[in-house]
Amino acid sequence: MNITIGEIIGNFILIAGSFLLLVFLIKKFAWGNIVGILDQRAQKISDDIDGAEAARKKAEDLAQKREEALAGSRAEAVAIVETAKETAEKNKAGILADAAEEAGRLKAKANQEIAQNKAEAMSSIKGEVADLTVTLASKILSQELDKEAQSELIDRYIKQLGDA
Repeated sequence: MNITIGEIIGNFILIAGSFLLLVFLIKKFAWGNIVGILDQRAQKISDDIDGAEAARKKAEDLAQKREEALAGSRAEAVAIVETAKETAEKNKAGILADAAEEAGRLKAKANQEIAQNKAEAMSSIKGEVADLTVTLASKILSQELDKEAQSELIDRYIKQLGDA
């Protein structure tokens, strides 16, 4: 098989011409579409990266706002608890003062009632003793008693006084 230089050059020109024709046809009919598809793909990738960056920033902002809100809520909860404790202490002091005042008032009222009842009892006893003394004296004067009869009469009136 002898291949000559003419055949090689002919084959080279044919292949080169076919290649140039192929490049020309691709450039004329397909190159715009291929570049457009590649540009769209590059644009989509760029948009996705920008969107991901925006979403990351938004997530960081939301996380920071959530942390701030949580810190604010904690501070508010502490303030509410402190206020409740202060209110409870004030109420406790007020209730204890009211209870002490009420107990003092009840004690004074009880002492007053005891003194009044004692005075009434003493007055009643004095009246009864006076009545018994007058009755006893009138009985003694109306009859002459020896010592034994007098003692018996006194015992009987004392027993009546105990029954009353």
